[in-house]
Amino acid sequence: MPKLTRIVAPGPRPETVLTTTGEILAPPADWSLLLPGDPGLTRRVKAAGPSWTVQEKRGRKTFSQGVWAPKANIAAAIKQLEVERSTEAYAKRQASSAQRREKTQIEYVNTFRDAVIQFLAFAPIHQQLAAQLAEAVAAHATPVGSGTVARTKQIPVERRAEAAVIAWMRHQTTLYDEMKIARIKGERREVRRMLAEQSRQLLRQYRDGIAVPSNKCELKKALAGKRV
Repeated sequence: MPKLTRIVAPGPRPETVLTTTGEILAPPADWSLLLPGDPGLTRRVKAAGPSWTVQEKRGRKTFSQGVWAPKANIAAAIKQLEVERSTEAYAKRQASSAQRREKTQIEYVNTFRDAVIQFLAFAPIHQQLAAQLAEAVAAHATPVGSGTVARTKQIPVERRAEAAVIAWMRHQTTLYDEMKIARIKGERREVRRMLAEQSRQLLRQYRDGIAVPSNKCELKKALAGKRV
């Protein structure tokens, strides 16, 4: 049945989808594609009747490409939400939710920054540098929607901090971004592993309290925007 609720992939041609069994389908003429971006609207459209949720898998991640559904259901859901969202009560709820999210974000940024400092474990003479580095890594890694390892909840925050530092250093203290890496399976992973070890070796001298002249300090250069 063409109007069954399905999870599909983008089809080989515009306005077509690919089912899990490999069948190519065109949405019914009275359907329209609701683009992603408004979760509340999407939920209502899905609850209203049959729909096709379009998902595209890239690597280990799955991305929404929208929902095909009857035009009438989409229009009705939009109208209903417009009425609800125009009320004062809705505005108050949104403001309260925004405040909670902001508070949660601030708390997480502080927690993450502390975890970075703990991972760095710099000697006392490098504590100021550690604070500056932690600030830079947190600013890059913690924004909501950034898609960085710092935003995942699948690993402890200590491991997130370590991964974020190594990733920051890969881009800021090595030539990784300018490297031409062969398109061989596992090659990029091996390059990253090698650069990660270089980064860990660089961190060791700061943990050991070795004095590093400012003009030779790769971390200070990176923080100042003077990349290698």
